[in-house]
Amino acid sequence: MNALILAVVAAGAFYVAYFTYGRFLAGRIFRIRPENACPSGALRDDYDFVPTSRHVLFGHHFTSIAGLGPIVGPAIAVIWGWVPAVAWIMLGTIFIGAVHDFGSLIISMRKEGRSIGDVAADLISPRVRLLFLLIIFFELWIVIAVFGLIIAILFTMYPQSVIPIWTEIPIAMALGWWVYRKKGNIFWPSIIAVTLMYAFVWVGAMVPVDLAFTGLGPTGILSMWIIAVLGYALVASLLPVQMLLQPRDYINSHQLMIAMGLIVAGILWTQPTVVAPAVHVDPAGAPAMLPFIFVIIACGAISGFHCLVSSGTSSKQCASESDAQFISYGSMLMEGGLAILVVIACTAGLGMGLDINGQVHTGAAAFNAHYATWQAADGLGSKLAAFISGSANMIEGIGLSHSFCLAVMAVFIVSFAATTVDTATRIQRYILVELGKAIAVKPLANNTIATFIAVGTALALAFYDGTGKGALKLWPLFGTVNQLLAGLALLAVTIYLVRKNIRSIYTFLPMVFMLAITSWAMVLNIQEYFSTRNWLLFGIGSLVMGLNVWLLTEGLIVLRGTAGGNGIAARKF
Repeated sequence: MNALILAVVAAGAFYVAYFTYGRFLAGRIFRIRPENACPSGALRDDYDFVPTSRHVLFGHHFTSIAGLGPIVGPAIAVIWGWVPAVAWIMLGTIFIGAVHDFGSLIISMRKEGRSIGDVAADLISPRVRLLFLLIIFFELWIVIAVFGLIIAILFTMYPQSVIPIWTEIPIAMALGWWVYRKKGNIFWPSIIAVTLMYAFVWVGAMVPVDLAFTGLGPTGILSMWIIAVLGYALVASLLPVQMLLQPRDYINSHQLMIAMGLIVAGILWTQPTVVAPAVHVDPAGAPAMLPFIFVIIACGAISGFHCLVSSGTSSKQCASESDAQFISYGSMLMEGGLAILVVIACTAGLGMGLDINGQVHTGAAAFNAHYATWQAADGLGSKLAAFISGSANMIEGIGLSHSFCLAVMAVFIVSFAATTVDTATRIQRYILVELGKAIAVKPLANNTIATFIAVGTALALAFYDGTGKGALKLWPLFGTVNQLLAGLALLAVTIYLVRKNIRSIYTFLPMVFMLAITSWAMVLNIQEYFSTRNWLLFGIGSLVMGLNVWLLTEGLIVLRGTAGGNGIAARKF
């Protein structure tokens, strides 16, 4: 199959969905009212609550929810074939993921910008607040520690990315100063900022920063980068959002458009053929496609982390309810588009040439060589290498050098990973402050103390084994916990709609699907942890599953009582 056809079909589906289903949700389900007051204005403090241009906030929201998620998930799930991956990305994005993000943003905006976990106390019962916030804390704890490690690994894999990534910080701060202190226009300065960054991409390609000269060894170098990255995240989280986070994410959104534009241009010019099998039910060593494809591909279809961004940073910056569809539903569709490009890069671009130990493979042989077994495709390096190599092959077709293409894609990937750490640390601070208020612990409700705890606990998790890779012990739980969180967020949105006497089937069915499919995956994982005597993952997985069942039971009781009490159970569901 020609990859160009796949790209055109997906782009057309997402475009139509935004102007049909997205508008239906905005007008008939979430009932957007531009005249409604927003927390960004009503609670404005020019620190966390800042009314923001929809285009700037789109950049922040999109780069925050994307990260590496829509790259690593699809890059490994194509081992089951490109058809199931594409089907889940397209249907999941339009009917589940974008609905989840949209609903989480609207509910938070109408509840003073509080997190979805805190709002659950109003919608379900006060006691579920602690359960919900603990599940969120656990997820963010893993995210901050693991993504700090990922960025450190990427700096060692792609030393040409070090200079442009760190110079982006002063560039972003200068842009923030110009816009918010000098009240300058953002468009042309942002173009200058991106141009400067790409100039430093060229510098980075010429002067890669390899810390081998320090003599610290691989573990020492990795540890140094982890500490530097999490130290940066601590400072960035304490700064006003418009000083660094907003302008950096806006620059990164430009980077995304350029990177995606280059990939699309490469597809148009080279028109590569999809060489991967349409469906491969039983790859060597892989878990069952059902239910695990719905967990492996999270970002790019639906991810619980998105509800944290929607109800964390974005709800505090959205200037008008009329912007909510563009920011949340639109960002999710854009992320689905990125996931489709990743599928094309791994299933078609990779076939244009893959160098393995000096031997170049092409066509189906290249795909089969990379995806020979689950173990071969599962590592971070393997996932990123498939995307970067496939993308670089296609972009190279338009006349750019292979080394520059690799540098551009490496900087693009590290920038997105850094955005995830930035946003996750700030959201963890919000969660800890809400926890402090919920359990009446005043020091925890202090922004500075909460931030140090957020970063300190992540560092403790990373270095508890002395290598910086401690969080990887818990990473196998992340996928299922993340998707269970998405199901619980949809439960909260559904209860909200039922209480407003609004037809809720559009969130109820996605909720049932996500909770059922992810609980199935979690139970299978817990069984495996038990059979392999992995007592750490078995214990934590069982605890999380127990909290999930408890929270879900309370929610369904409230949902049934609310629907039945209003006489709308049959009509609404």
